[in-house]
Amino acid sequence: MESASARTTSLAPVSEPGTVGSGTVGSGIRLATVLGFLDIAVDALAGAREEIDALNVYPVPDGDTGTNMYLTMAAARDAVRERTGGDPAADRDATFEAFTRGALLGARGNSGVILSEMLRAIIRRIAEATPEERNGAVMVDALRRATEASYAAVGTPVEGTMLSVCRAASESAQALLAEHPMVRSRDVLTTSAAAAREALARTPEQLEILRAAGVVDAGGRGVVVILDAAETALTGRRPPRVEAGRRIPRPVLAEPGGDLVDGGPAYEVMYLLDAPDQAIAGLRTALAALGDSLVVVGGEGLWNVHVHVDDVGAAIEAGIEAGRPHRVRVTHFAEQAAARDRQPRTGRAIVAVAAGPGLAELFEQSGAVVVVGSPGNRPSTGMLLEAIAGSGAQEVVVLPNDHDSVRAAQVAASTAETDHGVRVAVIPTTAQVEGLAALAVHEPGRTFDQDVLEMTATARHARQGAVTVAAKQAITMAGPCEPGDVLGAIGGDFVVVGADLTDVAVDVLGRLLGGGGELVTLVSGHDDAGGALARACADWLEEQHPAVDVVVYDGGQERYPLLVAVE
Repeated sequence: MESASARTTSLAPVSEPGTVGSGTVGSGIRLATVLGFLDIAVDALAGAREEIDALNVYPVPDGDTGTNMYLTMAAARDAVRERTGGDPAADRDATFEAFTRGALLGARGNSGVILSEMLRAIIRRIAEATPEERNGAVMVDALRRATEASYAAVGTPVEGTMLSVCRAASESAQALLAEHPMVRSRDVLTTSAAAAREALARTPEQLEILRAAGVVDAGGRGVVVILDAAETALTGRRPPRVEAGRRIPRPVLAEPGGDLVDGGPAYEVMYLLDAPDQAIAGLRTALAALGDSLVVVGGEGLWNVHVHVDDVGAAIEAGIEAGRPHRVRVTHFAEQAAARDRQPRTGRAIVAVAAGPGLAELFEQSGAVVVVGSPGNRPSTGMLLEAIAGSGAQEVVVLPNDHDSVRAAQVAASTAETDHGVRVAVIPTTAQVEGLAALAVHEPGRTFDQDVLEMTATARHARQGAVTVAAKQAITMAGPCEPGDVLGAIGGDFVVVGADLTDVAVDVLGRLLGGGGELVTLVSGHDDAGGALARACADWLEEQHPAVDVVVYDGGQERYPLLVAVE
């Protein structure tokens, strides 16, 4: 369920008037455009994740480039959502700060760390734009800075990688600006995205390992996906698909106990580092002597460090000498491949997203593994993946219980199947009460497919509604609303605007029961003091629909004093 502001905000493509020679001045690149780009890019990377993972043969064939780039972009998106709630009227500077910090803290793997530096350079240039600058020129300079920053971050830059693709995009944008000084930002992105696709196709000519495998560079493919998303955000057009190559190989991993690549480092070491800027040059020198794939990004006292080494202790000690390492993560490439065999799994588990403490208790009492999440604090893909992997089960059913969490759950499920050998099914529940209905018919004794089928059917047949209070002035499907108005929703759409919580709740119940029903579930929220609203609805149901069974729970969810389901 979304808030009134989220339901009425448009993130449609932003058009700039005129032709290539009529770029805009003084408006700046809109925050709504950036928010729209984030959503499109995260979805696009989620869709391309498996393809990019399969292309991953350089620098090591560990098959996680797509996943790492997706998780990095999703971390930036989640940080922005937490700061703004998706409101395009949010503070621009604070939103951009959340974007850059989220990308830095959430960067995963070699490709993710480089991507975070590209994103940070672009966003910072957009944030610095003055009213006198044209959007097109700002975007060209942003791409230039992204290229320079990414090359500077890598210990030993290699052509035929995502660096080459980014540079080609930047150079094409600069050439366009030189020819058309008043170029629009949408034309800059269209041109740079096309150049990136062409550069991606050339990567096998630049890097022998790609040519031998018959594939393009995985990180470069990710850059193309992101630039295509930026083009879509500004134009609404879907760019042409890039062919991955003659074949998509599955990374061939070494035997357990051996290096992933003959003669290459055996470990990936990553950590965040609190250190002064002047200490980083020495850190780079020390780490470069220990291994390869060195990337150090950040600034202003906070850095994200990535390196492949054989001596893990020495890599961490180098960080200690420079400052304070934390969130240290070490991956042994060969053991990563063998992890599936070392961890036998049994049984079936349910992973459910709960929006409040009462709901969490209900799910836990039914045997589910709970991930806490709500409209203002949705769970990340990493949190869902951790819950799936940590369940210890061979079969897992995921109940996201929120429209915006379904895609994250699907990516987590796909990753768990690939990395941990778990069989996972995501039932696309979009409301907490749908998850409760599905869990009520869960039966471990059935086959996995039959259990998922029964739970899915029950969730779909449950008609759901909610009552909330408008936080701002908006236009809804039920008409205009003002702050403090009570809103009634059915199936995710606002259908009632009123002044009294009970009156609106009864209206919603009446509409839901118009199609019949035998059981009504009422879930009281955090703002329903003492459950008064839920009790009033239960009393109304007893009087008006005496044949209907009523169940009342204390869910404790934020923003929605009442959730309703009719079965």
